[in-house]
Amino acid sequence: MAEQKGKILVIGGGISGLTTALEAAEVGYEVILVEKNPALGGRVSRFYQYFPKLCPPLCGLEINYKRLKPNSRIQTLTDSEVVSISGNAGSYQVKIKTNPAYVNDKCVSCDKCTDVCPAERDNDYNYGLDKTKAVYLPYKMAWPAKYTIERSICPEGCTKCVEACVYDAIDLQAQETLMEIEVASIVYATGWRPYDAAKIENLGYGKVPNVINNVTMERIASGQGPTKGQILRPSDQKKVESIAFVQCAGSRDENHLPYCSAICCMASLKQAKYVREANPDAKIYIFYIDLRTPGKYEDFASAIQNDENITLVKGKVAKIVEGKGQNAVVQAEDILNGNKVNLEVDMVVLATGMESSLKGSSLPQAVQVDENGFVAPNIQKNGVIGAGTAKFPSDVNSSIQDSTGAALRAIQTVVGS
Repeated sequence: MAEQKGKILVIGGGISGLTTALEAAEVGYEVILVEKNPALGGRVSRFYQYFPKLCPPLCGLEINYKRLKPNSRIQTLTDSEVVSISGNAGSYQVKIKTNPAYVNDKCVSCDKCTDVCPAERDNDYNYGLDKTKAVYLPYKMAWPAKYTIERSICPEGCTKCVEACVYDAIDLQAQETLMEIEVASIVYATGWRPYDAAKIENLGYGKVPNVINNVTMERIASGQGPTKGQILRPSDQKKVESIAFVQCAGSRDENHLPYCSAICCMASLKQAKYVREANPDAKIYIFYIDLRTPGKYEDFASAIQNDENITLVKGKVAKIVEGKGQNAVVQAEDILNGNKVNLEVDMVVLATGMESSLKGSSLPQAVQVDENGFVAPNIQKNGVIGAGTAKFPSDVNSSIQDSTGAALRAIQTVVGS
């Protein structure tokens, strides 16, 4: 009966989109999963560890990919974007553009193409901290497990990758395609992006060497990251002996993000633990306004607070300037001790807030976003649903739970149409 009803469109292939698609498909509904990037996994795939188990997210993604691969009810479209939506619940007309990846499903990830490729690109998976060849695998364990090519940086007339590929998996003449589909309901699981810390001029991001944001710190800490898990500062690869974490970088600020981003406090406490494990002698400072560690995370927060090498300073950071030897100097107030702090450290990590990836985007009229760019449920047409961090800032666990609910709401639209 479910197969005879309308399909469900899920936009976004991160942890929320995967969850929504799998939950709907595994109870019998047809799903089309659209992801703009060459591979699924979204922002979560770039984390080093995530709560509640503090395990690498690739473990959780691997389970989802294992569920996805044999499921014939899910049609996955990567390198794809929704161009337009018209109609109403039960009968939405959707146009989807798919950009060429230049590598087809014959790819076996043998890596012969990268051996001969002469061009390099900034590795966006590692936030530009290292490089890949123009032909590359998005990340280890990426799904689909095939290479992609950033054609715009290929030398004119170069066909070395085509010549090296014995599987006929590369087509440099591939073109974009446009498909039209009809679906009963649409789930936006488009995720989030870190707030642009360069807009917070007093915190020195982009001007003071070795001031980075929290998502970049995840890649530095990862064993599969650019420094193989060593906590080294970007400017000169020096081992970090002292580090400061600055909370609410943009969040809870009417000039930037007026809301609390929900996960920043826990992220910085977790990253302080990364530093302690990688360099037990490092001195760590956390500047905070309020520490928000609800429920079961209080014990974790207490353990970090009781660590003799971690100092918590309650007070807002006024400014970050460059010190000696590419160090960073943090100028802040210390409310509890009633004085001002002038602290020089090797590196600073800004806990940048979560901003909706839809903010500022041109969207189909069928979907409505609130003043902060989130797919708020109270302003949507029937059959259009937000899931995970497309809906509100949240951690991974909460996003998964919300996405399961989104699958149910999408199914209800299908059944009622």
